[in-house]
Amino acid sequence: MESTSFVLKDQSEFIELLKLLKIQGLAQTGGHAKIMVEEGLIRVNGEQEFRKRRKLRPGDQVEVEGILIEIKR
Repeated sequence: MESTSFVLKDQSEFIELLKLLKIQGLAQTGGHAKIMVEEGLIRVNGEQEFRKRRKLRPGDQVEVEGILIEIKR
C-alpha cells in the first residue's frame, strides 16, 4: 500500500473528506468524490466511511484505492 500524508494549514482544525479527495487528486470533481464515498470506497481509521462531510483531524488515516493518507498538523 502506498503511503502519503496531508498537512493541515496553520489555522485549520480539520479538512472535510470530500475536499481531501479532491486536493489529493483522488477524485476528479466534487461529484466524483461524493460517488466514491457513497459506494463505500473510503475507509477512515480502518472503518468504511459514508459521511461526505466527515471532518478529518490530525492522526486520522484515510484509505482509498490502495493509498493511505495520514492527516498531520
